Amino acid sequence: MTFRTAGAGRAAGVARTPECGWTIALRIPATIESLAPVSDFVLGLGKQAPLPESSLYRLRLAADELATNIVMHGYRGEPGEITVDGGIDPGDVWVRFQDDAPAFDPRQGMRTPAVDVPLAERPIGGLGVFLALTAVDIFEYQLVAGRNVSVLVVRRPAAE
Repeated sequence: MTFRTAGAGRAAGVARTPECGWTIALRIPATIESLAPVSDFVLGLGKQAPLPESSLYRLRLAADELATNIVMHGYRGEPGEITVDGGIDPGDVWVRFQDDAPAFDPRQGMRTPAVDVPLAERPIGGLGVFLALTAVDIFEYQLVAGRNVSVLVVRRPAAE
């Protein structure tokens, strides 16, 4: 798992030209009802790649958690929009989220879960983000022109 503060990577701006030219996009309201289309989007992208089931599961887990956090904690029930796009490059599959919620880098305050502490005694929060960001191979975040831009990347297996 690699964390990056993107400079020239996928999070560096709103537009990106994938190396192999395959990209799709989705623009949705920031509501709980819009989470299913995000999941469908990621599943479709992973099947198009194609990604092995385990890699697709990891990407979907991370995307579901990130989208849910944008809706629940970013916009906090206020109206908003999320732009989700993704692409297939020769070595990886990526999904990028952009939103206008208050600036928040999901890595801030992320901590390893205290698995040796009984569940009832653990602090609430943070486990989902930890699982999501450690599920992918690369996570990039940048604040671009006041927008949160987060990118999830899963490596593709080498062609046989």
